[in-house]
Amino acid sequence: MTIEKYGYARVSSRDQDLSIQEATLKAAGCRIIRMEKASGTSRNGRPELELLLEFMREGDELVVTRIDRLARSISDLQDIVRTLKTRGVILRVTEQPIDTSTASGKCFFDMLGVFAEFETNLRKERQLEGIAKAKAAGVYKGRKRKVPIDEVKQLKEAGRSISEIAETFDVSRTAIYHVLKQSETVVV
Repeated sequence: MTIEKYGYARVSSRDQDLSIQEATLKAAGCRIIRMEKASGTSRNGRPELELLLEFMREGDELVVTRIDRLARSISDLQDIVRTLKTRGVILRVTEQPIDTSTASGKCFFDMLGVFAEFETNLRKERQLEGIAKAKAAGVYKGRKRKVPIDEVKQLKEAGRSISEIAETFDVSRTAIYHVLKQSETVVV
């Protein structure tokens, strides 16, 4: 049985670069590196991570550069570690001394997970405070509308289905229903 080192790299947004993590993982001996650009606040929407968790076998090693690349929620982090442990997979973090086979290593691991989640919550709070301040100053207008209300109404009146309209604007059907509901409450 061949034991393999698998690398996992993640950044949160499309404009962020994965090259530093990739280089670190290659230097750590990973021949196979799965990368994705997705939020770490949930395991949902992270197919590369799920593929690794399903694929790795006993004796394999999962390598990440920092624990927050794996998860930013302590519950997700603990679920991932339980999955790895059940499969007999070793977790190694290159920038943090983590060995989940010892009591002190597990404690350190859990503390890092708590801090990653805390950092995420602080960022959300700061963002909401900034939005509230901008709204109070009359500066905040919200995100630019992706779906023009008038065009949606015209398409609906022309007999197009919600699914067709959603496909036209590359949005969900829920977004179209939301726009139509908003258009009913708009007083001209």
